[in-house]
Amino acid sequence: MAFVSLKHVEKVYPSTDGKHRHGEKKSNLKVTKEGVLAVEDFNLEIKDREFIVLVGPSGCGKSTTLRMVAGLEEITRGEIYIDDRLVNDVPPKDRDIAMVFQSYALYPHMTVRGNMEFPLKLHKVPKDEIKKRVEQAASILGITEYLDRKPKALSGGQRQRVAIGRAIVREPKVLLMDEPLSNLDAKLRNQMRAEIIKLRQRIDTTFIYVTHDQTEAMTLGDRIVIMKDGVIQQIGTPQEVFDHPKNQFVAGFIGVPQMNFYDARLLRAADGSYKVELQGTYIVPSEEKQEALRKNDAEAQDIVLGVRPEHIALLGDGKDMLHGTVEVAEMMGSAVHLHVNACGRESIIIAQTMSFEGKLPGSFAIGSPISFTFGGNVIHMFSKDGNNLEA
Repeated sequence: MAFVSLKHVEKVYPSTDGKHRHGEKKSNLKVTKEGVLAVEDFNLEIKDREFIVLVGPSGCGKSTTLRMVAGLEEITRGEIYIDDRLVNDVPPKDRDIAMVFQSYALYPHMTVRGNMEFPLKLHKVPKDEIKKRVEQAASILGITEYLDRKPKALSGGQRQRVAIGRAIVREPKVLLMDEPLSNLDAKLRNQMRAEIIKLRQRIDTTFIYVTHDQTEAMTLGDRIVIMKDGVIQQIGTPQEVFDHPKNQFVAGFIGVPQMNFYDARLLRAADGSYKVELQGTYIVPSEEKQEALRKNDAEAQDIVLGVRPEHIALLGDGKDMLHGTVEVAEMMGSAVHLHVNACGRESIIIAQTMSFEGKLPGSFAIGSPISFTFGGNVIHMFSKDGNNLEA
């Protein structure tokens, strides 16, 4: 059983070049009098056995946060609790955690069995118990047949299974995983994601997982913590952050292909109703969105309108349609991804091939005009400073 709590946690790296002053930014991170603020006021309550994913672009502070939980990075400010125990000054070996690294970090001179036994031998676990735990973990991960091989004789996916096995034999309260799949090819990543999903159902452990891959975040996490420049942008379930992004950064980061954004104008009528003008076309937000805008007392203003590629409909009857020019058409089998120059922006539209009964329109040729539309129930409206007007 393990609850993890991070309260107002911050990490500052002292500035050594002497060139950066308080209030400036270095690599999009704030610079204070103390130095570069890599993680700022991080607050998170993690439930027992929850699978939490920290996700964001490179340099956003997610791995630094994980390393502070592990005890591999000193905390500048704040408190970290594992269960009810404050662990700020507790050495990593005494935190009852295990960590899986991107690089596997296996001992090349030891067999798979030797690598998995090693942490248990350090903790002087009885031999019979070591044998039982290693064989159980190997069975869960499907690596029993490799126990007598050395790491060099294994594939990348098999090595990562060994690294995970070495971590779970310790039966830690918290399992930390730092980009464990980033060294694998696409097919292996898909396989290992499935293995990790199965694994978390079979072991009584709290997971904290770091990745820059939002597909991993969406498929693995009970909740996702989206970070940018050392600051939490949003915390929520995968469906919550997909359907209700808090700001434009989250909207653009979550979803593949990413959300399309257009410069538009939010209009407010005397009766309090809203509509959006885009290139002379008017989109009426759904009643749910209207209510959210009224609740926030949104004024008429220039906005950024967001709509996901899969929510765009092609080939309407010509009324209230938007227009663009096809620049690239990518055949994906069940769908075509159209890169379209529309409304002054490059847009992506996903067209399901089945909807054309196997006969793709010739208008998908590069350079040809195309018409499309979308409903007011699928739009997202952001202020010019990036905040979601419905949030």
